[in-house]
Amino acid sequence: MSIQTEFEFTLPRGYVDASGQVHQQGRMRLATAVDEIEAYEHPGVQQKESYLPVMLLGRVVTQLGTLEQVTPRVIAGLFASDLAYLQDMYLRLNSNDLVMVGAVCPHCQNEFQLQVAPLG
Repeated sequence: MSIQTEFEFTLPRGYVDASGQVHQQGRMRLATAVDEIEAYEHPGVQQKESYLPVMLLGRVVTQLGTLEQVTPRVIAGLFASDLAYLQDMYLRLNSNDLVMVGAVCPHCQNEFQLQVAPLG
């Protein structure tokens, strides 16, 4: 029996590199204990805890378009909607619990919570 450890995604907007090329397709792997421990211990996270998702995603996003490497600097350069998308994916992949996400009905504009099952 094998376990799937990498999952493909498409960013809602995409990362725009220095040459203006947009990168939307990517892959994220399951996080390991070392990923979480080292991200928590990173000096940038120690100074500002809100940097934690950037560090974690910089470790587990293994591919983004044609970029040679995905680093925390690349993750920090994402649009907010793309960062939120990847954070949600990270939680869904690395949690055994159901995740609640905010949603808006496209017809009546009512806001509600939607229960989403883990991806893994």
